[in-house]
Amino acid sequence: MNICLLEPLYKPHIDVPCLLFVLQRCYALGSLRSIHRARHALKQALINMLTMQDKMNTRVHENWVSQGFEWYRAAWIECGELIDHYGFKWWKKQEPDLEQVRLEAVDIWHFGMSALFVAGKSIEHIADEIHAELQAHEPSGLGVREATEALALHCLGTKGFSLSLFWDLMLASGLDFDGLYRSYVGKNVLNFFRQDHGYKAGTYIKNWDGREDNEHLVELLESLDAKDDQFAEHVYAALEKRYREMALG
Repeated sequence: MNICLLEPLYKPHIDVPCLLFVLQRCYALGSLRSIHRARHALKQALINMLTMQDKMNTRVHENWVSQGFEWYRAAWIECGELIDHYGFKWWKKQEPDLEQVRLEAVDIWHFGMSALFVAGKSIEHIADEIHAELQAHEPSGLGVREATEALALHCLGTKGFSLSLFWDLMLASGLDFDGLYRSYVGKNVLNFFRQDHGYKAGTYIKNWDGREDNEHLVELLESLDAKDDQFAEHVYAALEKRYREMALG
């Protein structure tokens, strides 16, 4: 297992098919060294995502943690967008767009991680808490719509975020931890790309040639190697090229 998360922030690299599966296999094989490595890999991946999210949020507001932003509200609204991609209209024919469902789950993860930040609590401490809850998680077996609704209800009822309910949504949508990490890095780059091109000022064009930038991102990620040390840079360059061609004309 080769984890390199001490590189610059935009060079995440995870060389594992699914960290949770690796952990389960390690326990089955009884290898203490393998267990330690898998745990370390998972924790470092969490630290890297939390660090990237902190950097993104800091770009929006330097003291974002103390502002009391309603991250729970952003999360439950994203839940509605997710269900729209999955389909809920029994009165018409709909086919679930699972790629977009998983990307919406990654959007929820952005807001969910942000909700976990508390003044005075280190990123490593937050990563430890996420890791502990992840290890203790027992899948509910809910479907995509039901898992999404359960998470949305929790957000509305507590004005907080539930890691366990989010794991249920991940499982329901077929998104494993490795997929979450890969897509998160891609979406984080897209968020920076949006900011660089006028998102906050209102000049950014979100629909490119009739499709949202999220949909273009899914296509671009499929054509790029997530194990490449320059993965994030390649994502940004690909977004830049397509934006100029399809949005700016």
